[in-house]
Amino acid sequence: MNKDAGIKISKKSFLSSLIILLILMIISGVLTRILPPGEYDRIIVDGRETIDINTFKFIEKPDYPFYRWFTAPLEVLWSQDALTVIVIILFILFIGGTFTILEKSGIIKYAMDKIVKRFSSNKFLLLSVLVLFFMAFGSMFGIFEELIALVPICVTLSYSLGWDSLTGLGMSALASGFGFAAAIFNPFTVGIAQELSGLPPFSGFLYRIWIFAIIYAILLAYLLRYAKKIEKEPELSLVYAEDEVHRQRYNRPVDEDKENPNLPKAFRIFTSFLIIILLFIVTGFFIEFLSSITLPLVAVLFLIGGLVSGYASKYSQKGLFRDWINGLTGIAPSVILILMAMSVKVIITKGKIMDTILYYAFNNISGYSPYIAGLLIYLLVLLLEFFIGSASAKAFLVIPIIIPITDMIGITRQATVQAFCFGDGFSNMLFPTNAALMIALGLTPVSYLKWFKWVIKLQLMTFLISMILLFAAIGFGYGPF
Repeated sequence: MNKDAGIKISKKSFLSSLIILLILMIISGVLTRILPPGEYDRIIVDGRETIDINTFKFIEKPDYPFYRWFTAPLEVLWSQDALTVIVIILFILFIGGTFTILEKSGIIKYAMDKIVKRFSSNKFLLLSVLVLFFMAFGSMFGIFEELIALVPICVTLSYSLGWDSLTGLGMSALASGFGFAAAIFNPFTVGIAQELSGLPPFSGFLYRIWIFAIIYAILLAYLLRYAKKIEKEPELSLVYAEDEVHRQRYNRPVDEDKENPNLPKAFRIFTSFLIIILLFIVTGFFIEFLSSITLPLVAVLFLIGGLVSGYASKYSQKGLFRDWINGLTGIAPSVILILMAMSVKVIITKGKIMDTILYYAFNNISGYSPYIAGLLIYLLVLLLEFFIGSASAKAFLVIPIIIPITDMIGITRQATVQAFCFGDGFSNMLFPTNAALMIALGLTPVSYLKWFKWVIKLQLMTFLISMILLFAAIGFGYGPF
């Protein structure tokens, strides 16, 4: 791992994440030996593949040898998710290389100094605004992975304000993930699930606004309390030692950056590219074609913006490409982790047990009261989230089966959709099989184990609150139906 890289994964963080993912791959493989294989027939409805709920059948056990549990990370590259995986890999490599240029040119330090100076007396207000910004994008537009490009900037800002990398992750990636779960108009969860349920598009948004406000208050309170605690006693940070090396880069006197008169121009150029990126993200919500290419477009624009602004800073024209390569190689080990995370889905799909899990789960749900059934649906989607990160893929898999059952039990379809959204979203920033989480951690010195230790109390609190909100939705007949 290159020592000159601006962003790199520590050996300890890499190895701990690798071991965890390897264990999960083995568990998934063992499940293919324990559970009987089965499948539903797939049908095309309105141009989309979905499940015919009356066609489940047990099938002959497929020839899926033991060694393929361990070749699954490679098989990801030619699976049905191959294009998505390749785009994600290129995305993180581009971000790693570009951020190194921004760091070595002094643009990041210049930007952080300006922000810190502007908000020196209101830095907790800045934290509140940033959390709202990231949550809103996740909630309104379903933007999650695309905003990960901003994680290194938020972590650097957190250092400059006297906090740590966990706070930086919390105000950016965690906020985006929680916003995705506390969806108001998220097209990938609310939009698709309501369409499959026959509900009016984005109906019931008033209650979802209340949900968003409650989750925002919980997350903000958690981050404010933590930031104030480590500001007072930095050694209490779980990543104090890991952060020290990175923090020193941004504690130079401000006067050092004044030696380069080209930084203001370079900063304006990069800011312009960030604005263009955000405009493309928002426009993609309304234009289907742009939506399908948003992630690679963000990566390319971020790369071009970094190269152009780095060139404008005139910091090291001959070393520009070399520094970009150094940054790319520093973040490259995360590619292995992403492939391993995505391989869990490959293993249970090739082992033909995904539909079996669905079949057993829904047979058990149908015999309970509305409140218990609603909770079980929540938990089922939470379980599937471990294997399938895509919200839309889970919606097409689960919603057609859930709706007939919840209609019979007496749960409104709107409440069913809400259970789906809760189960899908919050765990995006908890399960190591989620590629977006592994990317975000890969851009920081935070290992998965320390991230889990830091976030688990918040996740449990959010689970209890969201369960209460779901019970309330079931109780008052959240509708229109």
